[in-house]
Amino acid sequence: MERFFKLKEHGTSVKTEMIAGLTTFITMAYILFVNNLFLGPGGAGIPAEGVFFATAVGAGLVTILMGLFANIPVALAPGMGLNAYFMTVVLSSNGMITWQAALGAVFLSGIIFIILTITKVRQLLLVAVPQSIKMAITVGIGLFVTIIGLKLGNVVSVSATVKGVTDVAQLAAPVTVKGSDFQLALGDFMHSPDTLLAIIGLFVIGILMVLRIKGGLLIGIIVVTLIGIPMGVTDLSSLSTAHWIPSFDNLAVGQLDIKGAIGIGLFEIIFIFTFVELFDTFGTLVGTAERAGLFKNKEEGEKKISKAMLVDAVGVSAGAVLGTSTITSYVESTAGVAEGGRTGLTAITTGVLFLCALFIAPLALVVPSAATAPALVIVGVLMMSQVSKIEWDDFMQAFPAFLTIIFMPFTNGIANGISAGIIAFVVLGFFSNIASPRKVKVHWLMWVLAILVICRYAFLGSE
Repeated sequence: MERFFKLKEHGTSVKTEMIAGLTTFITMAYILFVNNLFLGPGGAGIPAEGVFFATAVGAGLVTILMGLFANIPVALAPGMGLNAYFMTVVLSSNGMITWQAALGAVFLSGIIFIILTITKVRQLLLVAVPQSIKMAITVGIGLFVTIIGLKLGNVVSVSATVKGVTDVAQLAAPVTVKGSDFQLALGDFMHSPDTLLAIIGLFVIGILMVLRIKGGLLIGIIVVTLIGIPMGVTDLSSLSTAHWIPSFDNLAVGQLDIKGAIGIGLFEIIFIFTFVELFDTFGTLVGTAERAGLFKNKEEGEKKISKAMLVDAVGVSAGAVLGTSTITSYVESTAGVAEGGRTGLTAITTGVLFLCALFIAPLALVVPSAATAPALVIVGVLMMSQVSKIEWDDFMQAFPAFLTIIFMPFTNGIANGISAGIIAFVVLGFFSNIASPRKVKVHWLMWVLAILVICRYAFLGSE
């Protein structure tokens, strides 16, 4: 393992990598159960057993491949947001688009990614995107992860009052919305046990981090899970009646309908899958790699990211074959990096645990979201450190970086933040070059990306 993963060269050890991999798994294991809400019988209509199998096996195999081929601590699983879009495509079609055809669209988007990766188009992003935006991506993802953590733990509540809607049942049907009042508020931690547990978790993990205890995030999650038992948040009742042998009935393996996707004309849907995945993956890989220090040797770091992009592209199509929506690199990988994960051994550990999840699904249900939520907030704290590397005195760099950072959490999308940063940099660079003695180098690919971004939002909207 030392020779293959170069552990000493990366300043890590087998023990550290395995703890990091376990931490990453626990932090992102929620997808095993959340994915069924979007793709299962109550969502897109895929059999529940098929969704769970595809999620666990897809995440496990592709993450192991990432560790073996790219040797970086990045885990992959069906992406949140894209699974919601998958469900929307099926449900809004009034039966015209089956989940099999939607899987076919996902598969085709993966083929496009493979082509873009092999032809080095995706790798050009590393050269084309300015350093300030790269740093901003890391910071923005940190805030994005923090928001996810705060919402999971109900530490922050989001409420919306839709004007003109007097009956809650109306929200299930199309309504004309004339205006909305949105409000962010502190959760009721004095009367909500899960919110109180999440806040306790923040301080437990914070104290462990201050004391520099190895495995602080993982230890914190376990401790908070145990604290949640007497509080009634951690539910152990499912363990007594749990079925520990997985069911392999009703699988969706190989049921994708590529011909149907082409025949229906799902090119717009394929484009959206491709567009969102392009920026989300780039942001996640760069952000995680920066946090792991993989760019200390720039040439070596770029080679690893190039390999990681290929694995990510293969994972998209592989996931569709298994029966799930787009498999993508996960921002929760930063939790493992924060625990010291630096090589592919972290990813392999996470991948093996996803495969084992087929047999320990009831145990994974025990860890409440209030226990994993604080870990995501702490990860956000760690990723904020990159903000100091942005040249805030140079408005040419500061403005695009700022937009990149704030658009991610405020619009609930990594791709939105990167899109805003790209457009801002290209526009400022253009006017600086024609009206100012200072010349700014804007890579040709940035112009291409800016045009694609504008076309995407102009013709396809913001969803």
